[in-house]
Amino acid sequence: MSNTPENLKYTKSHEWVRDEGDGTVSIGITDHAQELLGDLVFVELPEVGTQLATGDECAVVESVKAASDVYSPLDGEVTEANEDLADSPEDINEAPYDNWIFKLRLSNSAQLDELLDAEAYAAFAEED
Repeated sequence: MSNTPENLKYTKSHEWVRDEGDGTVSIGITDHAQELLGDLVFVELPEVGTQLATGDECAVVESVKAASDVYSPLDGEVTEANEDLADSPEDINEAPYDNWIFKLRLSNSAQLDELLDAEAYAAFAEED
């Protein structure tokens, strides 16, 4: 079974969200997602300043097997994109929870409560 840290929130589209406690969140893809994709070879990052709504396609991760969209789990503005992933997309395979894809300044922090906790995500991922 995939690693599912308790301190994060999750989506059914396999993104993880870490609340940074300052009105921003870091977002990446889950261990389960990177396992399904296999070796990542490219990450297309969102542009800083982009306004996103929940469910918007905002990034792409490509592996030797497939390309997969990354969706914004919350409403907000992209404040940072992890440029290190342009040169080292495989870092996500090695440590998916240490390698965020982008950071978002939240429009509505109450949306965090709508995301899955680790237990609910693990149960969902097991069935997926």
